[in-house]
Amino acid sequence: MRIPWIKGAEALRIRMNNPQQVATDEPEAEMPPYMESFLSHVRLLVGVPSEFLIPDPRLLPDESIRFFYLDRSWSDRLVDGAVAVGKIGTREQAHHQAHSAPVNQQLDLSERIVRSLQMGRFGNFAELKSANDRNQASADVVTGFLLRSAAVSGWPHIDVRAYADDIPEKLNPSNPEVAAKQLVTLRLELLSPSVMLALFQGIPKLVYLEEPHHNVQFGVDTNRNGAYQIDLRDKGGDQVRTGVNPIPISVPVRSGHQRVIHVSALRRALHTQQAAHPTMPDQNGSASFAIEVLQVPWRQRFEGTIDMAGQPAGSGSFVSMVLINSRVTLAQTKTELTNLIKKV
Repeated sequence: MRIPWIKGAEALRIRMNNPQQVATDEPEAEMPPYMESFLSHVRLLVGVPSEFLIPDPRLLPDESIRFFYLDRSWSDRLVDGAVAVGKIGTREQAHHQAHSAPVNQQLDLSERIVRSLQMGRFGNFAELKSANDRNQASADVVTGFLLRSAAVSGWPHIDVRAYADDIPEKLNPSNPEVAAKQLVTLRLELLSPSVMLALFQGIPKLVYLEEPHHNVQFGVDTNRNGAYQIDLRDKGGDQVRTGVNPIPISVPVRSGHQRVIHVSALRRALHTQQAAHPTMPDQNGSASFAIEVLQVPWRQRFEGTIDMAGQPAGSGSFVSMVLINSRVTLAQTKTELTNLIKKV
C-alpha cells in the first residue's frame, strides 16, 4: 500500500492557510464574463421567484405600493448560494472563501450595468463593464418599491424616477439641476401584468410615476356625478387655479347623444370664462382650443421622509392591510405557526 506523502487533515490546514489557487492580481483570477453577468443579475433579484419577494398576497394588496431597503447581506448570501453549485470539495470551498470579498466588490460595480444589459441598447457586457469599472465608487444603499396597480397594466412603459431631494412642481426632468439629483435606476421590471418592481441606487426623498409621453392627447374628465368637465388652462398650458385648487367647467354634450361633446358650445363657454380669467388664451382658433382640452400625462408623487406607518387613514400615508403587531398576538396565529413549525 502506497503511503500518501501528505494526509488529508494536513492538506486542509495548508489549503486554509493559503487558500488562493491563483493570485488576485493574475488575469486568470478574474471571473469569467458570463459568471460576472449572471451574479450581477442575481444581486438585483433577477430570476428570484416572486413568491420569495411577496410571500403573502396580503402584503401587497390591490392598488398599493410598498417601499423597502434591499438587505445587502441577504443578496450576498444569494450569490454565495449560486456559487455553491460549483463547490464540490474543500479546495473549492477554500478558494471561494479567499476570493469572496473581491468578488463582492466587483459585483458592487457590475450591478450598475444590469439594466443597460436588460435594455440591450448600449453595447455588450465587455463594453459596458470597461466603461463602468472606471468608476470605483463604493456600493450605495439599494432601495426600491413594489407596486400593484391597474396603472401598471394600463401603462406598461410607465415612467419612474427617484430623486435624492424632494423637488417641488413644476418638475422638469431635463433641467440639469434636477437631473443631477436623480438616483440611478438599477432595475425596473414587471413581475406580472399588474406588479412592478423598481430598485434605486441610494435613498430617495421623492419618487414619481408618470404616464408615458407617447403623443399629445386631448380629452375630458368626469366628476362625481358622471358628467364631463375640464380644468381651465392658461396660455402656457398650466391649470388656472383658485389657491391650490384647479377651476373646472362643465362640458356641454349633444342633446341627441349624451356621450358626444358639443364642441362649438364648449368653445363659447371657454370664451365666456376669459373675462374672469385673463390668463387663458383667446379662443380665436384651433390652437387655443387645443390648449384647453389638453390631457397632460398623469403623474403620481411619493415624497417625504417621515415614517407614517400605522397611522390612521387620511393621515397622508399608506395604511397596511395587515397590522403585524396585532396579528401575532392572536391565539389562532400562534396555533397556526406552531403547527407549521412541527411540519417542518
